[in-house]
Amino acid sequence: MKRILFPAVAGALVAMSGTALADTAVSAVADLNIRAGPGPQYPVIGVLAAGQSATLDGCIQNSKWCTIAEANGQGWIYSDYVTADFGGNEVVLTRRPADADITIVEAPADVDEPDIYTGAIIAGEPIEPIRRPPAEVRTYIETNRVDPVYLEGEVVTGATLPDTVELREIPDYD
Repeated sequence: MKRILFPAVAGALVAMSGTALADTAVSAVADLNIRAGPGPQYPVIGVLAAGQSATLDGCIQNSKWCTIAEANGQGWIYSDYVTADFGGNEVVLTRRPADADITIVEAPADVDEPDIYTGAIIAGEPIEPIRRPPAEVRTYIETNRVDPVYLEGEVVTGATLPDTVELREIPDYD
């Protein structure tokens, strides 16, 4: 009986531990943008409200970008703004213990497919579609690169750019 019972119990524990890893819950400490890809250059596709929970899929190794999944879809979050339970302690995901079993995920090769980003992944109404610019515009941008401008804080309704930010027009593009 012990020969059958021990392997069955061990197998069940191993199976349940994998499920626990896949179901790591994270909670936002502030209203947090959910992005289409791992970085601020990707469009915002939703918001994880302060105190709202989501399921963590995994994080890119040596990065603060992690992917979450919900019934409404998948998106990317910055791990400085979410917490998770590690050994009974609520810890900011970026400062998780070294032995935390978080799945390592690969950065997507090209999240520009398909051509449109829409919708509220977590909450709110769908946003207007954001279409990729034509190939000529992308070529112009790639050949006329400028240094990025970094600003503090998140994009919020009513925010404006400082006067020191130089805006440039793209020729023959509305």
